[in-house]
Amino acid sequence: MINNKQYQHYLSLLLILFLGIFLRFWQLDLKPLWMDEIITSLFSLGKNYNDVPLEVVLPVENFQKIFTFNPGLSCSQIAENLANQSTHPPLFFCWMYGWLGWLRYLGNGWVFQVRSLPAIFGIATIIAIYFVNRIAFSPKSGLMAALVMSVSPFAVYLSQEARHYTLPMLLITLSLLGLVQIQRDIEKRQQVRLWIVLLWTIINAIGLYIHYFFILALAAEYMTLIAVMYVSQAKNKRDIWLSIILSALGVGISFLPWIMVMLSHSHRAETDWVPAPAHIAPLYQTFIGWLVMVIALPVENQPIVITIVCGLLMIAFGIWIGRLIFQGLTLLWRSPPSHLPTLTLITFCACVILEFIALIYITGKDITVVPRYNFVYYPSFCALMAASLGEREKGKRQKIPYIILLVGFISCIFVTSNLVFQKPFEPDKVAKNMNLQPESPLVVVMAYRNNQDIALGLSFAASLQTERIHTFPQSPTKFAFFKQSPDFQSVWQNLSQAKQLNNYIDKFNIWIIGPGRRRGEYPQNIAIPTGKICTIDKTHHYRIGIPYQLYQCP
Repeated sequence: MINNKQYQHYLSLLLILFLGIFLRFWQLDLKPLWMDEIITSLFSLGKNYNDVPLEVVLPVENFQKIFTFNPGLSCSQIAENLANQSTHPPLFFCWMYGWLGWLRYLGNGWVFQVRSLPAIFGIATIIAIYFVNRIAFSPKSGLMAALVMSVSPFAVYLSQEARHYTLPMLLITLSLLGLVQIQRDIEKRQQVRLWIVLLWTIINAIGLYIHYFFILALAAEYMTLIAVMYVSQAKNKRDIWLSIILSALGVGISFLPWIMVMLSHSHRAETDWVPAPAHIAPLYQTFIGWLVMVIALPVENQPIVITIVCGLLMIAFGIWIGRLIFQGLTLLWRSPPSHLPTLTLITFCACVILEFIALIYITGKDITVVPRYNFVYYPSFCALMAASLGEREKGKRQKIPYIILLVGFISCIFVTSNLVFQKPFEPDKVAKNMNLQPESPLVVVMAYRNNQDIALGLSFAASLQTERIHTFPQSPTKFAFFKQSPDFQSVWQNLSQAKQLNNYIDKFNIWIIGPGRRRGEYPQNIAIPTGKICTIDKTHHYRIGIPYQLYQCP
């Protein structure tokens, strides 16, 4: 029989869950798909880069046909595509393929479809983090954790990305749940239950086939478990050590079929985009990553006044909430019932952050410039934040949950409205710039060097088609991928021989997207098959990650 207190507790959890669902699905298809989401869509629909027509000028709508479901594929075929043409484990893409195969009968837009499954995984993570804090601390702490996760702008941002971030975050949260339960068993029972270790091992084994960064979480968990074993002065260390060794062996053996593929992926050129660390930049970038987990106001591509005001508000809120978290953690640390679970979560979080720093300075790749990679330790961060704020408010008028709710909700509205965590390379802005004269025919040439450039070009083509349809749909729009091989001269040669432009008699525009190209390297004139000479328009040169230049063809 559920009493009134329990009823209110579960009603609150249900309301928090509904709030999380609303924030993750609201305007889910508003933002344009960017390069990485295009890659997800391509492989999840059962396609690969061989399906993209290259070295030919085609109507832009022809490239939209690539994003249709290819039925009848097995997971091994999708895995083979990823092994040869990408740098990711296969399991997320296999599950996404099955999901999209089911959704194709419902008739929703394909952008909504590819983002819907990550959103569902994001919702499931809210439930998982509730149980982490419920077991580690208390039911109230579980509610606080669910609330923090529900309105976290970082969590909502990841949930609205058609990428494999919310699924590994969910599995890391479930793995933390197992770790906390094992810690409780060591503390209370002085032994670990085999079935819990087995489930924990299975979750970890699955996680390695979802995202390679799961390895960092796995190593941190094993180090945390060893620390808990000695701090708690467990009497049966031999049995616990045996459980750890058998679990590690089980996970390692399960990953053997893919380990050589992972090693080959680590040397692929697709990972070379990550910049080298600039002195202590990774340290303050880490703090910025923590800040946007709780508050995110518009500072990207805004007028300087708005950027300064929003930036100062974020810093002020970060200092205030950071002080409260520190006070709450101190209370949790000093309280005997909560000391060991606090140690467990702090140790895990600290281990992952130290792994990040080691990875950055050893490999020379600063992954802190990309906040989304913080998904590895975000569940432990969320759990600690919720537990510390709950402890800080114990016995007082609880105002903090309402402040977290208000600030988080406002931040999430900015996220879903494309004002925060804006898409890299800004495909929608590129499309608007290129649609300079909606009534004029338009040709866009993507001078690609590799598969990533092809995916980037497809994101521009998708946004451009949407932009042109909404402004002047009768005006023809064509798109082409020309390879820079052996150099950029091949692009100009292919363009001069493109017979598909013979029908363009009236004035039209050509945009040349040139990854790796400098502004001064664009020629003054280019030739096209009709015998016309197209002239550079120096007033319309842009660079959003990569440069693109307008040529007027009279």
